[in-house]
Amino acid sequence: MDEWINAVKAELGIDTPVDTTAILDVARDAAHGVARPAAPVTTFLLGVAVAQGADVAEAARTIGRLAEGWPTGD
Repeated sequence: MDEWINAVKAELGIDTPVDTTAILDVARDAAHGVARPAAPVTTFLLGVAVAQGADVAEAARTIGRLAEGWPTGD
């Protein structure tokens, strides 16, 4: 995984640390708490928030809380 991340960063010219744990936690929370297709979209939104200055860990916690309380539609 680290090799893949480093290759993508190099190809895209990104010099930003990647918090893999936070990203995967957000994807899990969205997939399980909302819907599977929400995972990639939610991780994208996390990235946008971080690009706009949000702290990745805090934004991930916020998303996790939102997903935890999301109605399951059962």
